[in-house]
Amino acid sequence: MVKPIDVNEMILRVNALLRRSKIVHDKKQVVGSTVLEYDSLTITRNDESIVLAQKEFYLLYKLLSYPNKVFTRNQLMDEIWGVDSPSDLQTIDVHINRLRRRFENNPDFKIITVRGLGYKVVKNEK
Repeated sequence: MVKPIDVNEMILRVNALLRRSKIVHDKKQVVGSTVLEYDSLTITRNDESIVLAQKEFYLLYKLLSYPNKVFTRNQLMDEIWGVDSPSDLQTIDVHINRLRRRFENNPDFKIITVRGLGYKVVKNEK
Protein backbone atom coordinates (compact mmCIF):
# COMPACT_ATOMS: atom_id res chain seq x y z
CA MET A 1 0.00 0.00 0.00
CA VAL A 2 1.12 3.49 -0.72
CA LYS A 3 1.25 6.26 1.83
CA PRO A 4 -0.88 7.99 2.97
CA ILE A 5 -2.85 4.87 3.84
CA ASP A 6 -6.52 4.81 2.99
CA VAL A 7 -8.14 3.19 6.03
CA ASN A 8 -11.09 1.80 4.05
CA GLU A 9 -8.77 0.15 1.53
CA MET A 10 -6.68 -1.32 4.34
CA ILE A 11 -9.78 -2.78 6.00
CA LEU A 12 -10.90 -4.32 2.70
CA ARG A 13 -7.45 -5.85 2.12
CA VAL A 14 -7.24 -7.28 5.64
CA ASN A 15 -10.74 -8.77 5.29
CA ALA A 16 -9.75 -10.35 1.96
CA LEU A 17 -6.65 -11.87 3.56
CA LEU A 18 -8.69 -13.22 6.45
CA ARG A 19 -11.24 -14.71 4.04
CA ARG A 20 -8.46 -16.42 2.08
CA SER A 21 -6.81 -17.80 5.19
CA LYS A 22 -10.18 -19.16 6.38
CA ILE A 23 -10.61 -20.94 3.03
CA VAL A 24 -7.16 -22.51 3.36
CA HIS A 25 -7.66 -23.40 7.03
CA ASP A 26 -11.19 -24.77 6.77
CA LYS A 27 -10.75 -26.29 3.31
CA LYS A 28 -14.43 -25.73 2.83
CA GLN A 29 -16.24 -23.72 0.18
CA VAL A 30 -19.77 -22.48 0.73
CA VAL A 31 -21.54 -21.03 -2.29
CA GLY A 32 -25.17 -20.37 -1.53
CA SER A 33 -26.57 -23.73 -0.46
CA THR A 34 -23.73 -25.70 -2.10
CA VAL A 35 -20.96 -26.85 0.26
CA LEU A 36 -17.66 -28.39 -0.88
CA GLU A 37 -15.60 -30.23 1.76
CA TYR A 38 -12.03 -30.61 0.49
CA ASP A 39 -10.81 -33.16 3.05
CA SER A 40 -13.65 -35.61 2.40
CA LEU A 41 -14.10 -34.72 -1.31
CA THR A 42 -17.83 -34.29 -0.77
CA ILE A 43 -20.37 -31.85 -2.13
CA THR A 44 -23.72 -31.28 -0.49
CA ARG A 45 -26.61 -29.11 -1.54
CA ASN A 46 -29.81 -28.90 0.48
CA ASP A 47 -28.84 -32.05 2.43
CA GLU A 48 -28.33 -33.97 -0.83
CA SER A 49 -24.88 -35.46 -1.41
CA ILE A 50 -23.29 -35.16 -4.85
CA VAL A 51 -20.53 -37.55 -5.86
CA LEU A 52 -17.80 -36.41 -8.26
CA ALA A 53 -14.65 -37.98 -9.58
CA GLN A 54 -11.56 -36.77 -7.70
CA LYS A 55 -10.17 -34.58 -10.50
CA GLU A 56 -13.58 -33.06 -11.17
CA PHE A 57 -13.91 -32.19 -7.49
CA TYR A 58 -10.45 -30.57 -7.43
CA LEU A 59 -11.25 -28.64 -10.60
CA LEU A 60 -14.54 -27.31 -9.24
CA TYR A 61 -12.99 -26.49 -5.87
CA LYS A 62 -10.20 -24.52 -7.56
CA LEU A 63 -12.60 -22.54 -9.70
CA LEU A 64 -14.94 -21.80 -6.79
CA SER A 65 -12.02 -20.73 -4.59
CA TYR A 66 -11.39 -17.81 -6.92
CA PRO A 67 -14.71 -16.67 -8.38
CA ASN A 68 -14.50 -14.49 -11.50
CA LYS A 69 -10.80 -15.33 -11.94
CA VAL A 70 -9.98 -16.78 -15.34
CA PHE A 71 -7.82 -19.89 -15.32
CA THR A 72 -6.12 -21.07 -18.48
CA ARG A 73 -6.24 -24.71 -19.43
CA ASN A 74 -2.49 -24.91 -18.81
CA GLN A 75 -2.85 -23.52 -15.28
CA LEU A 76 -5.58 -26.00 -14.42
CA MET A 77 -3.74 -28.92 -16.02
CA ASP A 78 -0.48 -28.15 -14.20
CA GLU A 79 -2.11 -27.67 -10.82
CA ILE A 80 -4.61 -30.53 -10.84
CA TRP A 81 -3.06 -33.16 -13.11
CA GLY A 82 0.57 -32.15 -12.57
CA VAL A 83 3.23 -30.77 -14.88
CA ASP A 84 4.37 -34.23 -16.01
CA SER A 85 0.89 -35.54 -16.81
CA PRO A 86 0.57 -37.39 -20.11
CA SER A 87 -2.99 -36.01 -20.52
CA ASP A 88 -3.61 -33.27 -23.05
CA LEU A 89 -5.52 -30.02 -22.64
CA GLN A 90 -8.74 -31.55 -24.01
CA THR A 91 -8.98 -33.36 -20.67
CA ILE A 92 -9.87 -30.03 -19.04
CA ASP A 93 -12.64 -29.44 -21.57
CA VAL A 94 -14.12 -32.90 -20.95
CA HIS A 95 -14.15 -32.41 -17.18
CA ILE A 96 -15.61 -28.89 -17.48
CA ASN A 97 -18.42 -30.24 -19.68
CA ARG A 98 -19.16 -32.97 -17.13
CA LEU A 99 -19.28 -30.39 -14.34
CA ARG A 100 -21.58 -28.16 -16.37
CA ARG A 101 -23.99 -31.03 -16.99
CA ARG A 102 -23.90 -32.05 -13.33
CA PHE A 103 -24.52 -28.51 -12.04
CA GLU A 104 -26.62 -27.06 -14.86
CA ASN A 105 -29.62 -26.66 -12.53
CA ASN A 106 -27.58 -25.35 -9.60
CA PRO A 107 -28.64 -21.74 -8.95
CA ASP A 108 -25.54 -20.94 -6.85
CA PHE A 109 -22.87 -20.71 -9.57
CA LYS A 110 -22.16 -21.06 -13.26
CA ILE A 111 -19.02 -22.20 -15.11
CA ILE A 112 -18.18 -19.76 -17.91
CA THR A 113 -15.88 -20.22 -20.89
CA VAL A 114 -13.74 -17.17 -21.61
CA ARG A 115 -13.06 -17.59 -25.29
CA GLY A 116 -9.38 -17.88 -26.12
CA LEU A 117 -8.37 -17.85 -22.43
CA GLY A 118 -9.94 -20.54 -20.28
CA TYR A 119 -12.62 -20.92 -17.64
CA LYS A 120 -14.04 -19.13 -14.63
CA VAL A 121 -16.86 -19.54 -12.14
CA VAL A 122 -19.40 -16.82 -11.55
CA LYS A 123 -21.37 -16.92 -8.32
CA ASN A 124 -25.03 -16.04 -8.71
CA GLU A 125 -26.15 -13.27 -6.43
CA LYS A 126 -29.54 -13.71 -4.85
